[in-house]
Amino acid sequence: MEASLKEIDDMIVHEKMQAAWESQTEVWAEGRADGIEPEIIAEAAICFAMQETIRLLGEQGAEALLESLRERILAGEFSPNRTIQ
Repeated sequence: MEASLKEIDDMIVHEKMQAAWESQTEVWAEGRADGIEPEIIAEAAICFAMQETIRLLGEQGAEALLESLRERILAGEFSPNRTIQ
């Protein structure tokens, strides 16, 4: 069965997300190796991401992203001890 365009787009987005995740993991490890505390790395990453999001999507777009992330946080999506059922 041939994949639909949406399925192909979803796969591309997933692959890009994986590549971005791997890049972030490497940068995080480099920062830790340089003695930077995790909370400082996290705050810097979030601030940079928000600045870029506002540049690309504007303040309303950034606010929408933050609201989406808030809902995902409250749902436990990012919790390290999360169990998938």
